[in-house]
Amino acid sequence: MKPTIALVGRPNVGKSTLFNRLTRSKDALVADEPGLTRDRHYGHGRVGDKPYIVVDTGGFEPIVDTGILHEMAKQTIQAIDESDVVLFLVDARTGLTAQDETIAQFLRQKNRPVYLVINKAEGFDLAIVKSEFYELGIGEPSVISASHGDGVKDLIDDVLEPFSDEPDDDFSHNPRFAVIGRPNVGKSTLVNAILGEDRVIAFDKAGTTRDSIFIDFEKNGQAYTVIDTAGVRKNGKVNETIEKFSVIKALKAIEESNVVVLVLDANQDIADQDATLAGFAAESGKACVIVVNKWDLLDRYEREEVKKDLARKLYFLDYAPVHYISALKGGKVDLILRSVLTGYHSAFAKLSTPRIIRVLQASIEKQAPPQLSGFRPKMRYAHQGGSNPPVIVIHGNSLDKVPDSYTRYLVRNFTKAFQLKGTPLKIKYISSENPFHDKDAPRVSKPLRRVAMSNRIAKQEEKKLSRKKKRKVSIKKR
Repeated sequence: MKPTIALVGRPNVGKSTLFNRLTRSKDALVADEPGLTRDRHYGHGRVGDKPYIVVDTGGFEPIVDTGILHEMAKQTIQAIDESDVVLFLVDARTGLTAQDETIAQFLRQKNRPVYLVINKAEGFDLAIVKSEFYELGIGEPSVISASHGDGVKDLIDDVLEPFSDEPDDDFSHNPRFAVIGRPNVGKSTLVNAILGEDRVIAFDKAGTTRDSIFIDFEKNGQAYTVIDTAGVRKNGKVNETIEKFSVIKALKAIEESNVVVLVLDANQDIADQDATLAGFAAESGKACVIVVNKWDLLDRYEREEVKKDLARKLYFLDYAPVHYISALKGGKVDLILRSVLTGYHSAFAKLSTPRIIRVLQASIEKQAPPQLSGFRPKMRYAHQGGSNPPVIVIHGNSLDKVPDSYTRYLVRNFTKAFQLKGTPLKIKYISSENPFHDKDAPRVSKPLRRVAMSNRIAKQEEKKLSRKKKRKVSIKKR
């Protein structure tokens, strides 16, 4: 399981800037104004050698017991309780404050590893900056600049050192699938239909499931693990702190699974939150199955509209099979499990290198990569580079110029050739360097090259004339 790192501190110490630095994104709003972040943001950490999830929290004021600041503090406390590591940020420019001491006292009472991080320290003497923060009693502080990136990589390497970069579970035997979707779309009802018993609470009220539930079961001689997750709704409609944190647990469930079952409500339009959740599953490289629930409540016209909406808004999941069911009646459960098993086997498929090369050559013969900027990419050979999802590594020259449209063309051909169903396939390009290209050699402009060429030709002509004169002199002497 990926560790979760919570960023905690008083307002305007640079938590959102550090979040954007760690995720290499601009998802969190950043401005020189305290209290800008009120809701929590979560993302994949991309700085460091190990995978993790980072959570940005609002300005923490634990002693406030009313108003919006109290609600923000409740969210931060939940994030601290559910995190694996806490990064406590302070500001080098303003120095130690009474609010920092209050937060430090609160964090010392929590059974969580806490790292003291002094931000905005660019241009300061490190020893002087550290000196006043030792009295917080949290340990040796780390000095960084989130905006410039100074010290961030070393900090994350130290934080992640106790954690393994290997997955906790071996996915090579039993398929593990997570049932995800917005609240009240029928996820728990579907899980009960799959299990054949009322194993989880199913109630006609949004937000009944608060945590992710792991259930091992066997069906038709095949062992599975199903993860029933809490519903994920839009941030603006998430009012309860417990439900807010269910988002992180749902995303963790996606990370821990190797197949994702996305449940949609046929009576509701496909919302941005559905697309966001599906995009997170696709970005994680998970095999996917789409289940449209409450299908029996629609007439023929409404069903056609749902199919059109599905093809338009979830086009990036074109590899995922779609099942139209009524979870309450329990039909087509075996078909869903069959799709889960197919996606699982496709995700861990072993692809033969000779066959990969033959498919690549046939694809190039049918349609060569387009020529861009005077160069045509040359693809020489390929092999499998990973599983879950399958990765094909292609070696050649000028592969950085391959357009996305041609990559999608190759993905379609490989997927069809190896009959991969329910899983995405990724292609990685590795370009060979020209061994005769001297990067350090100074470049010569075209006019200078022309002058050098004319000088060489002139010297060659002089040599020819001198040889002719010598011949004439030798003939006269004879």
